[in-house]
Amino acid sequence: MLVSDEVFRALLEAVLDGRYAPGEKLPTQRALAADLDVTMSSLREALKRLEQMGLIEVRHGDAMRVRDWRAHGGLDVVAHLVLRSGAVDAAVLGDVLEARELMLRELARLAAQRREDSEAGRLVELAAMFAATDDPRAAQAVDFAFFRAVAEAARNIVFLLILNAIREAYFEHADRVPVTADPAALAPRYDELARAIERGDAEEAAATAHALAAQQTAWVREALRP
Repeated sequence: MLVSDEVFRALLEAVLDGRYAPGEKLPTQRALAADLDVTMSSLREALKRLEQMGLIEVRHGDAMRVRDWRAHGGLDVVAHLVLRSGAVDAAVLGDVLEARELMLRELARLAAQRREDSEAGRLVELAAMFAATDDPRAAQAVDFAFFRAVAEAARNIVFLLILNAIREAYFEHADRVPVTADPAALAPRYDELARAIERGDAEEAAATAHALAAQQTAWVREALRP
């Protein structure tokens, strides 16, 4: 019998793949539970998660309806789209990487304009930590900490919340998205970025962050190439 997480993933896959179309009524809870061979409590827990994600609408006394995830979904949908059915969706991942390059560029620009001295010092420290590791997985943890520190220096709560939203997927699927495949090659860019933010050079910071992210994107695309 499927547990709640598996029920959730099965229903989510069906919605994202279009097996349940936007506006379509879902089968009754009793019918869904029987079809999936699950308890009603497991099914209700899974449906609640889908409702919280904005993917279904549940009205008392009315049928459950599927919502258009493109119109109502949030960032929590992204990780599921990238790894649909356990395989990386290269097109969606390409969109994610493109958005990441743009976000990191603007984060760096704002950080250079708004950072406190202590925040600039923290970035220099993190850049040195990155340079001191040669393990891609450990380097990825420093990478995330570095750009979270950039976001904090940028004073933009939305960017911070975006990073919070992607944190779990970022680390859970690190092996499939090798943004720190060659730490030694990237290390100088982290230092250059930290120093540009420290100097308050917004344009240099933005350009360096974009170049760093573009290199990481290239590695990921290469790893996904057939």
